[in-house]
Amino acid sequence: MENLKPGDLLYIKSIDRLGRDYDEIQNQWRILTKERHIDIVIIDMPLLDTRRCKDLMGMLIDDIVLNLLSFFAQNERESIRQRQAEGIAAAKARRVHLGRPIKKPPENFGILVEQWERGELTLPELLELTGLREATFYRRLRKFRAARGGGE
Repeated sequence: MENLKPGDLLYIKSIDRLGRDYDEIQNQWRILTKERHIDIVIIDMPLLDTRRCKDLMGMLIDDIVLNLLSFFAQNERESIRQRQAEGIAAAKARRVHLGRPIKKPPENFGILVEQWERGELTLPELLELTGLREATFYRRLRKFRAARGGGE
C-alpha cells in the first residue's frame, strides 16, 4: 500500500479486504481515493470502479455502493464470529478438546524419567523414547513430579 502513488490502480478481490469493519473500510477507501488519488477496482463487485464516472454523480454512486457493501461485509464478519463462538461453546459443553491434540507420555514415563535422573539416559535419548518434544517433556515432568510428591 505504501508503494502506491497518485494515478495508480489498485485491484482488490473483495471489499472486506480493505478493513476489518465498516469504519476501517470507509477510512481506507477515503484515504486511497480522496487523499492519495488512487483508483480502486473491486473484482467481486464491478460496480465499485473509481475509474469510471469521476463526476459528482459517479462519486455519489460509488459512496452509496461502498456504504452498503461495507455494512454487509461487517455484518457477515460479525455473523461468522457469533457462529464460531456458539460452535466453541457447544464443543466445550460436550467436553470436546479444542486445539492441538494432547500428546500423552508413554506408559513407562516414570521409569524413563528415573533413568534420566540417574544419568542413564541423555535428554535427546529420553525425548526420542517418549516421542515428546523438549517443552512438552518438561511440562509432563512437572506434572509427574507433582503427582509423586517430589516437587520441582
